[in-house]
Amino acid sequence: MIPLVKQSFVVFLFSIALSGVYGQSKMSGNSGEIIYHVFQRSFYDSNGDLQGDLNGLRQKLGYIQDLGATSILLLPLYDAKCYHNYFADNFEKIDPKYGTMADYIHLVKEVHRRGMKIYLDMETQYVTEDHLWWKDAVGNLQSPYSNYILFQDSAHTRPSTMVFNLTELNSYDGSKIKVTTVNLKSKEVLDYNIKLFSFFADPNKDGKFDDGADGFRLDHTMDSLDGKPQLGNLLQSFWAPLIKKVKAVNPKITFTAEQGNWADDGLKYFEKGNIDRVFAFGLWGAMVNLNKKDIIRNANSCISQLPPGKEEIIFLENHDVPRSASFLGKDPGKERAAAAIQLLIGGVPSIYYGQELGMYGKGGYGKFGNTDGNDIPQREAFEWTKSGTGKGMALWYKNTGPWWDSTNIKPNDGISLEEEKNNKNSLYHFYKSIIALRKSHHALAAGTFANAVNDNDKVLSFIRDDGKNKIMVAVNLSDKKQIALLQLPSLKFAPIFGNCRIAANKIELPPYSVGVWKIEKK
Repeated sequence: MIPLVKQSFVVFLFSIALSGVYGQSKMSGNSGEIIYHVFQRSFYDSNGDLQGDLNGLRQKLGYIQDLGATSILLLPLYDAKCYHNYFADNFEKIDPKYGTMADYIHLVKEVHRRGMKIYLDMETQYVTEDHLWWKDAVGNLQSPYSNYILFQDSAHTRPSTMVFNLTELNSYDGSKIKVTTVNLKSKEVLDYNIKLFSFFADPNKDGKFDDGADGFRLDHTMDSLDGKPQLGNLLQSFWAPLIKKVKAVNPKITFTAEQGNWADDGLKYFEKGNIDRVFAFGLWGAMVNLNKKDIIRNANSCISQLPPGKEEIIFLENHDVPRSASFLGKDPGKERAAAAIQLLIGGVPSIYYGQELGMYGKGGYGKFGNTDGNDIPQREAFEWTKSGTGKGMALWYKNTGPWWDSTNIKPNDGISLEEEKNNKNSLYHFYKSIIALRKSHHALAAGTFANAVNDNDKVLSFIRDDGKNKIMVAVNLSDKKQIALLQLPSLKFAPIFGNCRIAANKIELPPYSVGVWKIEKK
C-alpha cells in the first residue's frame, strides 16, 4: 500500500508556498480525456422501435464530440435477456436490438475516424440459464464446460448462487432470469476470456486496431468474488494474467475496474491486478453533497496518492446511482458547482448521458418491489426533444410499469437538448464552457492537484499545476455570497473564468459561483 501523504508545505517553482496543503498528485497520464458514459438502449433510436441502438449512437457521435467528450463508454453489448445486458446469454453475440456485429464495427471505426476512443463494459463473472455453459453442463458431468460454472453439489445439478446469494432475477417485464456464477479459477475460463477480450481488442487480427475497442470497464471486480471461498485472490490469479495477455495484443488497451465494494480505495487493484484505472466513489459522494472537507480528503486520497501511470475516473453519475440533479435537489446552482468541481479537480472525468442537461431520476433497491425496474428512473431516455416524444427518443420502457407512470421526462420543462441548446444560460452550455476551459489549459487537463487553504468552510479552492502554469479554482458551495481569505503568500491572479473577484488574497464569490484564475509572477 502507498503510505498516506501527510500535510506539508508545497514549494512551487517560483517560490510560492501553500500553507497546509494536503498533498500534490503526480502528473496525470491523460492529456485531457473526457469520457461520455452511454446507456445505449436509452440514447438514440435510429429505426423507430423505441430501442436505442448502435446506429443511433453512431449518428450522434457529433453531438458527443461537440460537447467536448473525447471517449465513449458503453454498457454491455452482448446478447442477454436483461435490459441492461449485464448477465449474458452469449458473450460473442451482439444484442439484436442494438444491431449486428457489422453495426458495432462501423461504430468503432467511426469513433476512431473522429479521433475518439471507445470502451466496452464487460461482466463475464456470471451467465444465465440460456448460456451454452449452463445448458450443456448442468446435470452433465461429461460436459466440456463442467468446470466453467460453479455448482453447489457434486452431481452438478444445482448451479451456484450469484451476488447477494440470488439464484434468479425479476425483470422489469415480469420475466424471471436464472443466473449463476462463473468459475474464475478455471484455466479454461481464463483462456476463454483472453480470447474474448482479445477479439474485441482486434476483431480482424490485423494489428491496426481501427476496429478494436480502446479499453474495457470491468464491472463488479472483486478480489474475492461475492465472498465465495472458491473464488479468492482473483486480482492476481485471474485479472492480472488476463490483462497481461490482452495488452500483448494491444499495449495501449486500458482496463478500468469498478470496485465491487464501493468503499474500497482501489489501490490494491493497481498493485495486485495491474488495473489502469478505478472509480473515485469516495469523491463522488463528497461532490454530490458539496462537502468541502470530504472533497479535499478524497481528492487527496484518490488523486494525490496514485501510483505512476494510474488514474481515477471522476464521476457525478452512472447507471447505478441516482442522477446528480436529484441528489442536488434539482437546484441549478448546485448542479453547476458540482459540475465545475468534477471537471476541474483532476483525474479522468466521466459524464453520464443526460447529466449535461440536468436530467433527474432516482431509483434504488425496492422502490418498485423486487425487480430490476427499480433502476430505470436513472436510466431513462436521453431527452432530445422538448415534447419528450418524437424522432430518436429511446422510450423502450414505455407503458411497462410504475417507473413509466412516474417518469421524470416531462414536456416543456426546460430539460431537453432542444430547449437547452437555444438557451445560452442553460446547464448544457455551462458544461460546454467548463469543458472548453479545461481543454484550453493543460494545467486543468493534466496538472497536479493541491488544496489552496482558505478560511471559509463554504468555499472550495485548489490549484492545478503542470510545471509551467498554475491555475487556481474557487467554488462557492452555498446559496449565499461568500468571502474567503486564502492562506497563501501575496500572489498575482489573472481571471480566466467567472465573475468572482479577488484582491489581496480575498475572494468574493456570488452564490454557487465558480472562479478560475491563472497565477502569475508579481
